[in-house]
Amino acid sequence: MPYSEGAIRKMLPKTYLRKHVAHEIFVTITHFKNLVPMMDKYVYNDGSTKLLMSLSGTIPVTFTDKSYNIPICVWVEDSYPQTAPICYVTPTREMMLVPGKYVSSSGEVVLPYLEEWNGDCDLVRLLQVMLGVFGEFPPVCKRPFPDPEQAPCWLQFYRQEEALLNTDGNLYFSLFGEDGQYSWQENESNC
Repeated sequence: MPYSEGAIRKMLPKTYLRKHVAHEIFVTITHFKNLVPMMDKYVYNDGSTKLLMSLSGTIPVTFTDKSYNIPICVWVEDSYPQTAPICYVTPTREMMLVPGKYVSSSGEVVLPYLEEWNGDCDLVRLLQVMLGVFGEFPPVCKRPFPDPEQAPCWLQFYRQEEALLNTDGNLYFSLFGEDGQYSWQENESNC
C-alpha cells in the first residue's frame, strides 16, 4: 500500500513538525520500499509510553556479495529533527540478534551518526549508514535449527515434549508408529 506525503502528514499528531517529518518519511519510503510508516506505542526504558511515528520493515544489506533483508524499526519522536531517531534491529523468529559495536543486546542501534545528530542529518542518510555498517558487521544471523526437522535428533525429542520419566526413574519416549499408534521404547534411540 503506497503512502502519499499527505497521508503520512495526516497520521502525525500536531506535536510533530508535520510537513517536514511527512516529507522526510515519504522520501525515505521512496528509497526503502520495504519500510512502512505507522503510529505505534513506544515504551521507554523507564516504562513510560508514547505514541510515536515509526518506520518498520527491512533494509537490503549486502554482506559477502549477497543481499539480506535486515528487519529494523526506526522511531521518530515528536522532537524530530532536533533529536535523533531511536533505531532497533528487530530479528524475526528465524533470526538471532548479534550484539556488537553498533547494536546493543536489546537490539538498539548505536551509531556515531546518531550520537552526533545535527541539522544536516536525515532518515535516508541514517539508513544508508546502517547499510554500510551492517554490511561489515551483520546485526543478525540465522537461528540454529529454526525448524524441528533441522534440529539434532536429541533436540527433536525434547521439542516434541514427548519425553516421559517413569516412576522407576527410567526415561521413556513416546513415538507414533507407522500405524499411528503409540510405540514405547525404553532408553533406545536411533540417533
